[in-house]
Amino acid sequence: MAERLFSSVLRIFREYEWRSYKKKRRSRLRNMDFTIIGSNCSGAFMYYDLGMKYLTPTVNLSMEMDDFVKMVKNLKEYMNRELKELREDYPCPVGLLGDVKIYFIHYKDFEEGKCKWEERKQRINWDNIFIIGSEKDGCSYETLQAFEQLPYENKVIFTRKAYPEFSSACYIKGFEEKEELGVLINFKQGILRRRYLDDFDYVKFLNDGKYCKNQ
Repeated sequence: MAERLFSSVLRIFREYEWRSYKKKRRSRLRNMDFTIIGSNCSGAFMYYDLGMKYLTPTVNLSMEMDDFVKMVKNLKEYMNRELKELREDYPCPVGLLGDVKIYFIHYKDFEEGKCKWEERKQRINWDNIFIIGSEKDGCSYETLQAFEQLPYENKVIFTRKAYPEFSSACYIKGFEEKEELGVLINFKQGILRRRYLDDFDYVKFLNDGKYCKNQ
């Protein structure tokens, strides 16, 4: 009985603290009109946490990192290309943007994914873009080098280990023994509800711009 009561009280405390944590984070945000171009859902969760409209087409989807870097390097050119369905045997709908594959992992079919892509790409704020990548989905050391050279000041790539030679690399602890970075929106073990993504102060990143390893 006592154990169940403690568990219930702890659950209520964790939920209250988690809501308070997110509320405080929202209150710190000064930059209210930004576009996050991300290789997976991490950027979309930042919008969601902050209670903001998606000002980006890169929502509920993923890309292989080499394709992502290629697209971001010539972003305006790729945003003007027609998204076509790739009719192959994939576990999710897949679109082809020129030579870049878009995996619509959270859409029921290609048409739904394309509709949202076209709608949201019209919202891009070209004067306030943030690039977010991850050391997964085929990300090699050469990919990290290419990401570092992208012509954007406001960029960060989450990595499974430290890369002091790359100013844009943000080491997320907990995946050192893995072949690639894990799912950052998963919750870590602990009394407080925190995701791996919360190890990165993305509000400071969005407010101040260029990522700093010492933030």
